[in-house]
Amino acid sequence: MRILVIGSGAREHALLLGLSKDPAVSELHVVPGNAGMASLATLHEGKVDSPAEMAQLATKLGVDLVVVGPEIPLVAGVADALREAGIAVFGPSKEAAQIEGSKKFAKDVMAEAGVKTAHAETLDPGADNIDETLDRFGPIWVVKDDGLAGGKGVVVTEDRVAARAHVEAVHQAGNPVLLESYLDGPEVSLFCLVDGETVVPLLPAQDHKRVRDNDEGPNTGGMGAYTPLPWLPEDGVQRIVDEVCVPVARQMVKRGTPYSGLLYAGLAWGREGIAVVEFNCRFGDPETQAVLALLKTPLGVLLNSVATGTLAEQPPLEWEDGYALTVVLAANGYPESPRTGDVIRNADSEQVLHAGTALRNGELVSAGGRVLNVIGTGSTLADARNAAYAVIKDIELDGSHYRSDIALPAVEGRISL
Repeated sequence: MRILVIGSGAREHALLLGLSKDPAVSELHVVPGNAGMASLATLHEGKVDSPAEMAQLATKLGVDLVVVGPEIPLVAGVADALREAGIAVFGPSKEAAQIEGSKKFAKDVMAEAGVKTAHAETLDPGADNIDETLDRFGPIWVVKDDGLAGGKGVVVTEDRVAARAHVEAVHQAGNPVLLESYLDGPEVSLFCLVDGETVVPLLPAQDHKRVRDNDEGPNTGGMGAYTPLPWLPEDGVQRIVDEVCVPVARQMVKRGTPYSGLLYAGLAWGREGIAVVEFNCRFGDPETQAVLALLKTPLGVLLNSVATGTLAEQPPLEWEDGYALTVVLAANGYPESPRTGDVIRNADSEQVLHAGTALRNGELVSAGGRVLNVIGTGSTLADARNAAYAVIKDIELDGSHYRSDIALPAVEGRISL
């Protein structure tokens, strides 16, 4: 099986690594890729949010399957163009990808499916009732950009002035704002393979969004994640599937926009049970890196079964015992104004996945905000933490930073429902 992966981050690096271990996969390509992927796949140039260009590249390469990593190509309709060209693709249609592309669309689907989520109100650009609407929320304000923002379009704050400032910033960018009630409880990320009404969950994970230790600082695309969750009830995953993912999948079919691909449910498990924080239409980053590190089932065959409508025929997923954890190494100035072009040293471990990297005059340099991911696995979550931090501490990148507390609350037993 010849596979093309679209994307250039650590998530796509993890996908390529998993695909490379599948005996059914004979050839791997990636567009645009990054400096760390060259040993796994042939790199190609291309505009990943151009449906016509991606369909042309996949046709030229004669691939059997395309795996779309990021949300932007999916929302742009790349999967539709590939399907029209007769190429199997792992990723939802443009219309179904609105589950992430439009917060309002997602809220409508959840309301129709009877899925619990936060109360929300929309403020369109030019609205003259910003203060009046803000008055109906708090004391913690959740302000979301109703569009794609790479995981950084959300502000959660007790500062009303900061909440209003984010409303104005989003409006200046031309996007509507969604104000939401705050959901309490620890967050859970659950990835589900979805093929129409067939839903198969992967391992549950938890990511760390804030840039600094102790969940301080601004939101980011994710500074680290771990899986599975020792504090989740034994029936926790099944409850999420039954209460959230299956009803949403059925509602998408009922709407005439059946879902095919990876449905990422971001959830809060609070005093009143499970509630949806957000949906994403693709594998999440950085949770994917940890989750795929424990997957034993051949990844290429699995993703192809979703793309070809045969997921229901697949045997139960198999997983390695133990835990996996990923820690993100970020560039100087991330997330506000990351600096690029700095030389990276001591990053040649097989535990290192590349995100924002490039080669310059034969040297590995930073080329993005989140530069590298380091994976650790172990029989206990503490062992997985130790394995990751033992590697990341030796990587050299001027001014770089990472969180030192990924999964630490779980290890110390400080998370409970």
